[in-house]
Amino acid sequence: MAEIHEALAKIHLFRGLSDEGLRRIAEIAVEESHARNSLIFKEGDMGDKLYMILDGKVRISREVAGMGEEALTVLGPGDAFGEMSVVDDFPRSADARVHEKCRVLVISRDAMEDLLFVHKDLAYEILWNFVKILSARLRETNDKMTFLSTSGKF
Repeated sequence: MAEIHEALAKIHLFRGLSDEGLRRIAEIAVEESHARNSLIFKEGDMGDKLYMILDGKVRISREVAGMGEEALTVLGPGDAFGEMSVVDDFPRSADARVHEKCRVLVISRDAMEDLLFVHKDLAYEILWNFVKILSARLRETNDKMTFLSTSGKF
């Protein structure tokens, strides 16, 4: 449990949380290992889990008709993915494929909802970090869209 606690402190989504908050999250997290090129989830699957990378890398991508796989980003230790499924009830918006053999911590939507409902202060801190991460990703997407439209590749 101490190893998970230390690993959670390095996850961007949980940055700045108290030891008590990290302990509570560690209690609901489950560790998984995945081999290179294995599929963690596929676009269109219903999502119900949040993943946090302990080591290795995960590629977030989409299949583009006539072109094949288009990598959106490659995530590494400290990054989280699948977090949108903790907030909404929509299908996965991309594939998550193991880029390099990895270990991840996994938290189910139900466990996260229960934790956030009972511990309101912790909920506020986690959700504020969540907003910051989504905001940064949106800015990055806007920059990519601007580049594509001005370069004539869009």
